[in-house]
Amino acid sequence: MSGIGRNLREIQARMEAACLKAGRVPSTVELVAVSKTFPAEAVREAADAGQVIFGESRQQEAAPKIGMLPGNLDWHFIGRVQTNKVRKILPLFGTIHAIDSLKLARYTGGVAADLGLFPKAFLQVNVGGEASKGGFEPDELEREIDDLLAVERVEIQGLMTIPPPGADGEASRRWFVQLRELRDAMERKTGVRLPSLSMGMSGDFEVAIEEGATHVRVGSAIFGGRAYRVDGELG
Repeated sequence: MSGIGRNLREIQARMEAACLKAGRVPSTVELVAVSKTFPAEAVREAADAGQVIFGESRQQEAAPKIGMLPGNLDWHFIGRVQTNKVRKILPLFGTIHAIDSLKLARYTGGVAADLGLFPKAFLQVNVGGEASKGGFEPDELEREIDDLLAVERVEIQGLMTIPPPGADGEASRRWFVQLRELRDAMERKTGVRLPSLSMGMSGDFEVAIEEGATHVRVGSAIFGGRAYRVDGELG
């Protein structure tokens, strides 16, 4: 087994342990292997070890990589979405993790209609109120949730967040709780199920699972350290 395969097996074991601790069924949590900056060969190693879902944050980098790899892989776009890239992103990625405004959601829906696509999406929430990060403020999301759910062609899966940096994974717990409670409040307000929470990365995914994450974004713990950072703290 390759080093990436061993890392994947360890991450999956840790995910299962976190699920059991929280009284959850392990199959209810998906691992998004964050492959941004890593070559297609590394993704292929992970795919050979059974990994199916991969996360990328730059369309220009991802497009040739996706073209080199098996067609059964499930690609998630986890970077900040620029409107001028939506038309190129949608044909490559079935799921977008960072819809951060009503304007972007509506634009994405219009492009999806043009292309005949039905992308899945998460609404990014800036739980820590950090000026350096995008996303809805919680009260803004509450005001706009009905309009967001009314956008045609975009299937809202739930909410996503990137918590403020902390000393350890436990420091992120309060932010994960806040996102889960906000999701629950939006379900009560709208009567619409928002079943998914995208939260948790290499340093805190176990805590995220304990607090209800359905998608964890893990990169460095699988593929190793990166030579540089891309798009902040997305995995």
